[in-house]
Amino acid sequence: MGPIDVTAWSSLMLGLTALFAGIGALRKPGAWRTMIEEVERSPALQFVCGMLELLVGMVIYLANPWIPEDLLSCIIKALGGFMMIEALAILGFVDIYTQFWLRSLTHMHRGWAMSTVVLGLALSVAGAARFH
Repeated sequence: MGPIDVTAWSSLMLGLTALFAGIGALRKPGAWRTMIEEVERSPALQFVCGMLELLVGMVIYLANPWIPEDLLSCIIKALGGFMMIEALAILGFVDIYTQFWLRSLTHMHRGWAMSTVVLGLALSVAGAARFH
């Protein structure tokens, strides 16, 4: 058994998560807005969501190598970094952050859901393609 391709697994699992979250949002159009509203109302959820995203982003960032010749490893590492930045935004500026998403989801829910599906599918295929 060879070494584990962390980038392939990270890409596949992030991709499947995004793909199915997007499908769920298309099936239940108000679900994301409801989740954001619940986070906005609950300091405990704000903290838990921020810390969970920080932890997941940190693991993805630290576990994936930066190999300039490997585009997927660079993309996954960058996603981990963006997740950490977003988590800090949630922890420090949740009122501003949730208002942005509530406005955005009101007018562009289907667009965000479809974008999430496309991103998820792309990451899933890219990750799965690395398995031999």
